[in-house]
Amino acid sequence: MPPADTGASTVVVGASAPSSPVTTTAAPAAATHERLEPGRPGYRRMSFALFAAGVAAFALLYSTQALLPAVSASFDATAAQASWTVSAATGALALFVLPLSALSERFGRRQMMTASLAIAVLVGLLVPLAPSMAALIALRAVQGAALAGLPASAMAYLAEEVRPKALIAAIGLFVAGNSIGGMSGRILTGWVAQAWGWRAALAAVGLLALACAVVFHFLIPKARNFRPGSLNPKALAKSVATHLGNPLLVRLYAIGALFMTVFGAVYTVIGYRLVEEPFSLPQGVIGSIFLVYLVGTVSSAAAGRLVARLGRRGALYLAVSTTAAGLLLSLADSLAAVLLGLVLITAGFFAGHAVASSSVSRTATEGRAQASALYQSAYYLGSSAGGTLGAVAFHAGGWAATVALGLLAVLGVVSITLYGTRVARAERRALVPATATR
Repeated sequence: MPPADTGASTVVVGASAPSSPVTTTAAPAAATHERLEPGRPGYRRMSFALFAAGVAAFALLYSTQALLPAVSASFDATAAQASWTVSAATGALALFVLPLSALSERFGRRQMMTASLAIAVLVGLLVPLAPSMAALIALRAVQGAALAGLPASAMAYLAEEVRPKALIAAIGLFVAGNSIGGMSGRILTGWVAQAWGWRAALAAVGLLALACAVVFHFLIPKARNFRPGSLNPKALAKSVATHLGNPLLVRLYAIGALFMTVFGAVYTVIGYRLVEEPFSLPQGVIGSIFLVYLVGTVSSAAAGRLVARLGRRGALYLAVSTTAAGLLLSLADSLAAVLLGLVLITAGFFAGHAVASSSVSRTATEGRAQASALYQSAYYLGSSAGGTLGAVAFHAGGWAATVALGLLAVLGVVSITLYGTRVARAERRALVPATATR
């Protein structure tokens, strides 16, 4: 994910292409000179195409989140039941990221992205017609599974088609599309639902995604450096097992999942809180609350400077402290306090996520594509769990129970980070005698 993602992808920068457990034919040396960069034909088209893809994907992925109170009222469902319209999508995405990343190695990044967007948009146009809650949840799960092909392929496409010196800028624009798509989709649905109902709101997101998908299809350049490989399930399984056997990577996966548990719980339930007394906000205003996401763009961009000044663990401690402070502040029955609490939660989450996701890329010495895909899986599983558990907690004990769940997840991040600090100190102490005896 991105440094700032509403659900964004982990970025791996520094290699010309992500490593993968497939057998490939070596690309000719001349292919390097054909890669895209600013000023060369195709670069601007590619940038706009992937920006549009990011907007479409994340507008669709979280399209029901701002509408949950209206969906609950329409189907006479509890918050916990309605939350599955978000959790099913993010959970399915988490489960399909890894297999679709492997399929893209065989069939091509461009083809995988095109197919993913086409299926997700088609389902998005059917979602407003869902006759029941069960049908709506099922359609959302299919949509999430289809969308998994985009983050699984976009980063690899960029790494193969863009010159290394232009890669960070290209990835940044794709990530910006993710963030803007997630935010604008929620705001759009909020205001359309206020005027015409939640079904019209979901139809509007579907049409927005369709327009973006058409832009993507006509602008995305053909892949010139992709070399298809034969799938090697044994090598894939071995790479996954290696990463899951690395204690540091497992801790980073857990941190990403726990941060997203907080974030998923808060933003899945916040609509229910704000529509009730003492706030009684209309649907459009509730959707606009998601403008707070812009704070995440700033905090994730600052994560690199925080790590340089405080170290990775110091930056994580600051992120969890900020998140915890926001959770506690949101307990107040003051709209200003709640909004400030959301700002702190969002800033802390995005900073912590940026630190954890970038640490995965730095820690994995081989199979980086699979290491990043595993982080994405953990991240979106955290989103799915947070959305559902947060709604269950809200149904059982109100906003205070949701905050308690968030603080429990924050405590998990602190515990893991403290344990990592102890392990690092023990390893350093073990190295001192070994160095002295040489």
